[in-house]
Amino acid sequence: MLRGTPTTAANYLIKQLPKATAFINSKFEVVHVSDRWITDFDFGNRNVLGKSIFDLFDSVSDDLKELLESCLMGSGGETGVERFVDRSKKERWFEWTNIPWFDDKENIIGIIIQAEEVTARILQAEKLKKLELLLQNKSEVAGIGSWEYDTFTQHLHWCPTIRKIKGVPDDYNPTAEEAINFYKEGYSRNTIAMAVENAKNNGTPWHEKLEMITADGREIWVIAAGKPLYRDGQYIGLLGTLQEITEHVNSENKIKESEALLRTVIDNLPLNLYIKDRDSRKTLANRSECEYLGVSGPEEILGKDDHELYDKEIADISRQEDLSVMRSLTPIYGRETVSVKRDGTATTFLTSKIPLIGKDGRASGLMGISLDISNLKKQESELRNLINVTSLQNKKLVNFAHIVSHNLRSHTANFSMLLDFLKDEKDETEKDNILKMLIAASNNLLETLENLNEVVTINTNVNLDKKPVRLYEKAHTIVESLSGFLQNADTKIDNRICPGVNVKVVPAYLDSILMNFITNAVKYKDPSRTPQITLTSEKKDNYIVLGIADNGLGIDLERYGDKLFGMYKTFHENDEARGIGLYITKNQIEAMGGFITTNSEVGKGTTFKIHFNDKD
Repeated sequence: MLRGTPTTAANYLIKQLPKATAFINSKFEVVHVSDRWITDFDFGNRNVLGKSIFDLFDSVSDDLKELLESCLMGSGGETGVERFVDRSKKERWFEWTNIPWFDDKENIIGIIIQAEEVTARILQAEKLKKLELLLQNKSEVAGIGSWEYDTFTQHLHWCPTIRKIKGVPDDYNPTAEEAINFYKEGYSRNTIAMAVENAKNNGTPWHEKLEMITADGREIWVIAAGKPLYRDGQYIGLLGTLQEITEHVNSENKIKESEALLRTVIDNLPLNLYIKDRDSRKTLANRSECEYLGVSGPEEILGKDDHELYDKEIADISRQEDLSVMRSLTPIYGRETVSVKRDGTATTFLTSKIPLIGKDGRASGLMGISLDISNLKKQESELRNLINVTSLQNKKLVNFAHIVSHNLRSHTANFSMLLDFLKDEKDETEKDNILKMLIAASNNLLETLENLNEVVTINTNVNLDKKPVRLYEKAHTIVESLSGFLQNADTKIDNRICPGVNVKVVPAYLDSILMNFITNAVKYKDPSRTPQITLTSEKKDNYIVLGIADNGLGIDLERYGDKLFGMYKTFHENDEARGIGLYITKNQIEAMGGFITTNSEVGKGTTFKIHFNDKD
C-alpha cells in the first residue's frame, strides 16, 4: 500500500508513467506530469506545475486549442500532431491524445494529455510523399506510367499516366483482360499474353517493344515492362511500367529510311567510296569498293586496314597519306594514284581523301573517294600515240613537200642551164656531149620522180621502208643529175666513197640528203676560190659514216650551233633555204635511225658526217 496522502500517491504514480503524460485543470494549468513528459519536451529543472499549457510551449496550433476546449466539453479520445522545437533548435513532432479528467462524481475537472514522439514517422511520411510526387513528375515528364496487379483481389491499378497513354478517362477501372486487349491483335497481343503467363508461372520479367491501339483509335508504340511480385516466396501479383515511344519509333523509322536511301545512293555511285577510322581501318565501303577488292559484301573488308588488303608498298603509301590528312586536317583532292592489288592488278585512280572532324576539332577518321580512270589513261595513251603518229606523218608530208620543191627545182635548174649551153654551143661534138648530159639528167629526173612516189607510199605508213643502196653509185648519179648546175659554178666533186659500201636507207631520203648538201655547198661557196666538194665513207662502230666536206664560207658554230638544223634558221644573208634544207635533212637522217655531226670554221668550209645505222 502506498504511503502518504492520496494526492501524493497519485502524483507519485503519474511521475512513473511510461508515456509523456500531463494532467491539466479546466484553466489549462498543469497539475501533474510524468517524468517522461519533462524529458521528452526538454523542460529539465524547469518547474511546470501550475503553469498554463499554452505558456510552456512557444506556439500551440489553433487545432490543438480547439481539441483541448472540445475535450473539456466531454469530447475525448481525439488526437492531433504538433510540432515542437527543443532547446537545441531541433524540430520534433508529437502526437497528442486528449481525454477528459473526471472526479469521483463524474464531473470533468480537466484534461489528461498523453504525447508520443512521431518525428521519425512524420519524416518518413514526408519523404515518401516527396518520392511519390517526384515519381509522379518523372512519370509525367518521361511519359512512363506504372501499374500493379493484385492476384488475390484481381484488382489492376493504373496510374494517371497510363490512363493518358491509353486514352481512357481518369475514373476508368480496367480488368486484366481489357488491359491485354489494348495491344494490337497479332504479334503484340500474343507477345504480352505470353509474357504475363511466363511471369506468373516461371517468375520471368519482360521488356518488349509493342504496338497498341488506344481507346480513341490511335495506333501507338510502347515499351511494356513487368515482373512478378512475391511475399514469403509466394506469388502475389505483378508490377510494371508502360512508356509511349511512338515519336521515337517514327524518328527511328525515318532514320532507317534515310540510311537506306543514303546507302542506295552510295552503292550506286560510279566511284569507290569508303570511310576509315584513325587507324585506317575501313568502317564503311560501298559496292564499287567491294567489287574492286573482289569481295561479295562490305562485311568482308570492314575492320581491315590497307596492309590486309594491299601489298606493303602500296599500303605504306596509303597510310602515310591518311596520317597526313588526319594530322593537318587538309583534304587531298584529285590526286592521281596507282593502286596494285595482291593479285598484281594495277588501277589508276583519281583519289580524294577528306578528314572527318569531330566536335573536339580532331579528325576521327577520313572519307575516301576514288575514281577509276584506267580506261581514260589508256585512251590518253592511245591518243598520245595517235598524235605522235599524226605529227610524224605531218613532218613527213612537210619533208615531202620540201623534197619535191628542192629536188625538182635542182633538176629544173640543171635542165635550164644545159639547154642554154646547147643553144649557144656551135661545136657539134660539144652539142652531142650536152645532149648526152640532157638525156642523163632526164633519166635522173625520172628516177627522182619514182623515188618521190616511194616517199608518198612511205608517208602513208608509220614504219619507214628502208632498202640497201650502193652509196658510191647513188652519189655518182646525184652528181650527174646536177652536172649542168655544177659546171656552171665551176665546181669540182671528189668522190672518194668506197665502191663496195652499202647503206640501208630510204632511197628518196638519200637523194634529198645528197642534193641538199651538194647544192648548199655550191650556193654558199667562197667567192675567192673554186668550189671543192669531197665525198668520203668509213665504218665506225655500228655505223656507215658518209662525209661531205666543202671549202665554202663555213658556219660560226659557237654562234649558230644550236640553230643549225632549226626550221627557217639563217646564218648568212639570204640563206633561209639553207636552214630549211638542213632542217629537212636532219629529220630524214633521224627518221632512218641515223644522226649527223658537223665541223665548221668561218672562211674555211664545213664538214658534215652522216651516220647510217649498220646494225640491220
